[in-house]
Amino acid sequence: MKPTQAASGSIPAILLAAGLGTRLRPITNTIPKCLVPIHGRPLLDIWLEMLIHAGLEPIYVNIHHHAQAVKEYLTASPWRDAVHLSPEPALLGTGGTLLAHRRQLDGGTFFVAHADNLSRFDVAAFLRAHKRRPPECVLTMMTFETDQPSQCGIVELDQRGVVTTFFEKCAHPPGNKANGAVFAMEPVIFDMFDTRPGSLPEISLDLLPYCLGRIATFHNDVYHRDIGTPESYACALQEYR
Repeated sequence: MKPTQAASGSIPAILLAAGLGTRLRPITNTIPKCLVPIHGRPLLDIWLEMLIHAGLEPIYVNIHHHAQAVKEYLTASPWRDAVHLSPEPALLGTGGTLLAHRRQLDGGTFFVAHADNLSRFDVAAFLRAHKRRPPECVLTMMTFETDQPSQCGIVELDQRGVVTTFFEKCAHPPGNKANGAVFAMEPVIFDMFDTRPGSLPEISLDLLPYCLGRIATFHNDVYHRDIGTPESYACALQEYR
């Protein structure tokens, strides 16, 4: 599964799936977070079906924690020919993963999602919203309403739906409209990462706060939940059908 450049006119995607899933222990002691079962189906399978059916290609999946399990799942999956695995012997940070794929993503709009969230939404509508974004915006963020605002990145928007303020996991945020960690981005974001210090750049810490006024939004009113803890995972199994 070697990295390839996107075909002309196609939109490539990166699913961020390398994390340790520490908050979801003990489940993630034996299984990577991206493969936790949702009614018997691996979480990553839900993401791949949604993106492939929307026509996104190629799809890159970074792996680290229980990497062999992810390789075995993809080798046996119907999506194996569309997916390119990107092993990270040492974690690069979410921004570092994007930078490692700069050559494959530098041709135009690309899609990014944290594959440890459970989500259902219209991918094509999301990409259309990005295409119609205000001209100064360099990325589009999917938002959702959370029942745990202190555990999420909460956003405030202007009348156009552009992010004006960002509260990253603070005790008493002023609202419940949250960053869903799903993005359509433009290649100019790579230049922004280049100006930030640090060897393990993160999207939430080293990009988003520096793009205020330049982040368009698309609201997911269908379904989205961070399944980062056993409690939220249990809620997702009750809610998601």
